[in-house]
Amino acid sequence: MAIRVVRLGSPRTPCEGLRLGTVRRPPRGVPKAEHASRDFYDVWLPDLAPSETLLKQALQVSDERAWGAFEKRYRAEMNRPEARRLLALLAALSRQTNFSVGCYCADEARCHRSVLKALLLEHGADVV
Repeated sequence: MAIRVVRLGSPRTPCEGLRLGTVRRPPRGVPKAEHASRDFYDVWLPDLAPSETLLKQALQVSDERAWGAFEKRYRAEMNRPEARRLLALLAALSRQTNFSVGCYCADEARCHRSVLKALLLEHGADVV
């Protein structure tokens, strides 16, 4: 059992399980009833997405220094008690069932999901 970190909207893989959208906003122009059937997500979990302010900062990242600043601020947001509880829950669930978490970004290395993956591992999650 494990968590997969995926790009939302990409084709699902076998045994991926439930797909959680850890994004601030739903996909534009996609009816809510079609989010799952169009491979975006089954459940929207914006509480693990960067805040609106931080999201704007992330979209302007152009170098390693700026990325480091983004990562530090995102980790601070994920250190809030409610976010820590969600991370602990997902880590525990990863030992019982397959599911995935994701974002829309094309480049995982410059996406909050890369930091989220590290945070899940730090919380003891089984991550593919």
